[in-house]
Amino acid sequence: MITGIHHVSMKCGDKDEFQRAKDFYMNTLGLPLKRQWPEGIMIDAGGVLIEIFSNGTGSKEKGAVRHFAFAVTDTDEIAERVTAAGYEVFAAPKDIAIQSDPVCRARIAFCKGPLGEEIEFFCEYR
Repeated sequence: MITGIHHVSMKCGDKDEFQRAKDFYMNTLGLPLKRQWPEGIMIDAGGVLIEIFSNGTGSKEKGAVRHFAFAVTDTDEIAERVTAAGYEVFAAPKDIAIQSDPVCRARIAFCKGPLGEEIEFFCEYR
């Protein structure tokens, strides 16, 4: 029945926050706009959409989701772009090996997005 994740949704507290989020995902990360409407947008993240609403009010509370991860082709390059745009890369690029069966080897980094969301950049290799 389930064929994948359709979208991740975020709500901005005000119009300035919405503009920062839009700029981060579209300009810094280079993701294209899929659709827009008066209260929000959907950005194409390669098989998953990021939905950003502009009409939120008040503070955001952190829920059970710890982070979301983008599959990337070059972890170091995207971390450099994020840093150059003035965002915090709080876990610098590093190689990992998840001791699963089979072992999953990847180069990862984490940053904070414009809404305080934690984003992982995950480049899996053999």
